[in-house]
Amino acid sequence: MSFGDPNNPYGPPQGQQPGYGYPQQQQPQAGYGYPVAPPAGPYGGPVMTTMPSSVSAARVMLWVIVGLQLLGVALFAFSAATIQAAKNGKLDNDAAFEALKNYSTGALWGFTVFALAWAVFAIVLALKFNSGGNGARITILVFGIITAVLGIYPFIIVGLVHTVLAILVAVFVGNANGNAWFNRPRY
Repeated sequence: MSFGDPNNPYGPPQGQQPGYGYPQQQQPQAGYGYPVAPPAGPYGGPVMTTMPSSVSAARVMLWVIVGLQLLGVALFAFSAATIQAAKNGKLDNDAAFEALKNYSTGALWGFTVFALAWAVFAIVLALKFNSGGNGARITILVFGIITAVLGIYPFIIVGLVHTVLAILVAVFVGNANGNAWFNRPRY
């Protein structure tokens, strides 16, 4: 056995820095039969490049909430316009329209504006899923909780779908996959 033999138990320790008479070992390079390593995250793990399915489902549910919000905007505006027309006497004098004259259109127009603003806010949050950081995650989480509470009252039956979707958005964004996605390093 010679000193240069790799099986020599008295030879140089493996993995030592070259020098002191030890030959320098070649490092593997990409393109020469060696695979390229994935980019390393802050703790040495791989960087997340694709959105987890639960986070993607939360984004889809947020877009469904946007659609429901816009439907609510249309219903509030139609109701306010119908009541205003009944008050102005533009509708036939039917007993149903007579009962509408007792309702305030100002409150309905207020609900319309609030529902439209909430829909725009939901659109902005849905667009932040790809580029947003932890602040966007927390905002989406709070949005889901507040939307769930607003869906319960005063629209218990109609708002049930809205409430369930908002709870699922909050759960999917708040879990470990959501945390990993929104806290991933961006290069």
